[in-house]
Amino acid sequence: MIHIHQINLQPAVGGGEVYTRWFTRALEQAGASVTLYVDQANGFWDGLATDRITVVGVRDGNDIVRRLPEKGALIVTQSGISGELHEVAARDHVLTGFAHMPMIDRSASGFARYAAVFTVSAYCVGLLRKAGIRQVYQEPMYGTYQLDRAAGAGVPIRAASPYHWDRRKGRDRLYSMLEPLARTFLQRPVFVRKPGLTLGIVSLLSPIKQFPALFAVLAPVIARFPQVNLEVFGNGGYAQVRDLRRSLAPLARKVRFWGYQSAVQSIYPNLDYLMTGLPEKEALGLNALEAQALGTPVLAPDAPPFTETVLDGRSGFLYRDPRLDGGSDFAGLLASLVDGRPRPDPRDAQEHLAKFSFDAMVGRTRAMLAFLEREFPQARG
Repeated sequence: MIHIHQINLQPAVGGGEVYTRWFTRALEQAGASVTLYVDQANGFWDGLATDRITVVGVRDGNDIVRRLPEKGALIVTQSGISGELHEVAARDHVLTGFAHMPMIDRSASGFARYAAVFTVSAYCVGLLRKAGIRQVYQEPMYGTYQLDRAAGAGVPIRAASPYHWDRRKGRDRLYSMLEPLARTFLQRPVFVRKPGLTLGIVSLLSPIKQFPALFAVLAPVIARFPQVNLEVFGNGGYAQVRDLRRSLAPLARKVRFWGYQSAVQSIYPNLDYLMTGLPEKEALGLNALEAQALGTPVLAPDAPPFTETVLDGRSGFLYRDPRLDGGSDFAGLLASLVDGRPRPDPRDAQEHLAKFSFDAMVGRTRAMLAFLEREFPQARG
């Protein structure tokens, strides 16, 4: 049985962590055993361990160095590693891993010593090749929309903090202590859908999504339609939330922030359309897959990777990048939706969704494991 030492040290929960959780399950289903090293303060990994999956909480990469076998471990990284861990992994083991970010405005040099690099879309495969990473695995390792539809059923959606505090920063450490105290004196509203057309963001509010840049153009467009509302589910750093609020100012009370929510499967059915961020720094968009699986169509710019994940007219609508036309194409699309344009049900596009199913993910993972065993027989697990 092949053994995988997998690493994800992210302290927050985003698409990469959702991907890691399901990929770990896929590794198990494909016949591997897994030791997963995670940030010990991140509770997202609770409940993942099984007979063949061991979850190890660590403080940093040095903890992992001390726990690895002396030689020949097969390592798969899902987050960046550096320092002694990177050196030891590249020198004494078979170091492979995922590039969860497109190579746009970032260096690929961190992957130079990797024996193999995997990524989650054809778009990202092409960018890695262009960046000179010859050892990129040729097939995109698409994620899955798999959701526990029963989780959170009947539980009200209550407002939570929109902030994810980085405790390495002095300001954030202070705010992380003050904000919960302030919130004890505030009501936590329960989500009730407003009348009209409901657009939604369900995402980590991270810089790669570029939401402030998107809504700097689109918020004035949306503001022209009094029957259209925007609901924001997700959290981010102080600056990301601040900048997003500023860009959404034209919407005034037509936008509400609900903070991080774990039971996203109860959110998507309350939206008429999910809105993605801007395309070029997005690797795939697991939220777009989740929404479609639950019957919520997606509105996205007409560019990779969204051209891989959204079928225009069948699982959502693609519109011209608003930075190119000042949002005029989106304005026309929104006007048509308000006027009663039929809303597609993505679940009718089963051949599209099948490519992102968990079964398909297991099949891709099985092929990936065969590749690793063939190319790196020296790895002993």
